[in-house]
Amino acid sequence: MSARVQRARRQHHPDLTKLAGWKAMRKEADLPEGRWAEERAWALRMGLTGADSIDDKSIPTFARGELPHYAGINTFLKAPYTEDVLEVAHYDATVLGIPFDGGTTYRAGTRFGPQGVRKISALYTPYNYEIGVDLREQMTLCDAGDVFTIPANIEKSFDQISRAVSHVFSSGSLPIMIGGDHSIGFPCVRGIAECTSKKIGIVHFDRHADIQEKDLDERMHTTPWFHSTNLPNVPAKNLVQIGIGGWQVPREAVKVARERETNIITMGDMEKMGIDKTIEMALEMAWDGVDMVYMSFDIDSIDCGFVPGTGWPEPGGFLPREALALASGIAAEGICGMELVEVAPPYDTSDITALMGTRVIVDVLGALVSNGKLGAHKKHIDKPVSIPHGEFEGKRWSNPDPHKVG
Repeated sequence: MSARVQRARRQHHPDLTKLAGWKAMRKEADLPEGRWAEERAWALRMGLTGADSIDDKSIPTFARGELPHYAGINTFLKAPYTEDVLEVAHYDATVLGIPFDGGTTYRAGTRFGPQGVRKISALYTPYNYEIGVDLREQMTLCDAGDVFTIPANIEKSFDQISRAVSHVFSSGSLPIMIGGDHSIGFPCVRGIAECTSKKIGIVHFDRHADIQEKDLDERMHTTPWFHSTNLPNVPAKNLVQIGIGGWQVPREAVKVARERETNIITMGDMEKMGIDKTIEMALEMAWDGVDMVYMSFDIDSIDCGFVPGTGWPEPGGFLPREALALASGIAAEGICGMELVEVAPPYDTSDITALMGTRVIVDVLGALVSNGKLGAHKKHIDKPVSIPHGEFEGKRWSNPDPHKVG
């Protein structure tokens, strides 16, 4: 092939400077690095300096913080653990585990969802190349551990969940809940709704409508949106459900959706309209006349070939890229809270379902940061709750004074 023909062919390639990869590479240079330096200094203070043979002097003796990914005690993204939950007020967002599967109507196991998601989240760094966001540098995040749910008692567990969520929301920190089955949707929304007089819309990703009043005579994981939209400041007309379809949508739920005039966008609708139009329509309906929007993401909205570790798998759902784009697009307008539900590690394969759940959460956080919407909910907290705490001095499982040697 002649040099002239080769040059002509090269001219048909796109301009490299217009590619997202080229732009992202340069955007990284503008990101701060102070928090990463701070974390390494903290690790040396908390974990002692490393052995003399270690060339990298930022490596401590005891594993602390992000590295190595396979070591340490896992919080979500290895973020700080706020053992004292009063400290959540110091963070932009707070992760809460809700290990409850008492609302399950088929196969249980989502009580282990928070553990599974936290474990595999250690695989991630806080930096995303494509959107040019570093969560460690651009926001503050903590993990408050798990809500104390009551096995075999749905209503007491709901009360505990609402109390925990209302505490985090009242502090100004954005609550990020990891379930647990989908029954937690109602107490999570209730926990936020009781802290504000403002109206709340809901965007719900799922294959199932989850809006019937009861299932097996109880408020189960098929019922959260019936009870949520009974709350005075959560209008049913602002409930938008994306991905609904298949052979697992009870007619009882369809009747309620029709009576309450909620909004359903099926998987087929999304395919025909495309991702951008689906996001546009969902935002328009969810935000119509309300002040905040809550996001509920059921992992079974994704095709079960990608997420086998769930209690009610269904073929024909989102592809992973579609799910991430949709969740990010909704979050780009701001949210007042988020739940990631129905990850069931006992049925998972190589942690891929838990990994997908992790990815949904970090993509949502990335969208909030990159669009300047993190913290937008704070101005609507006009009825914060105050929950009493117990009295205790000292440190648990420790002697009052350190050991003296020699």
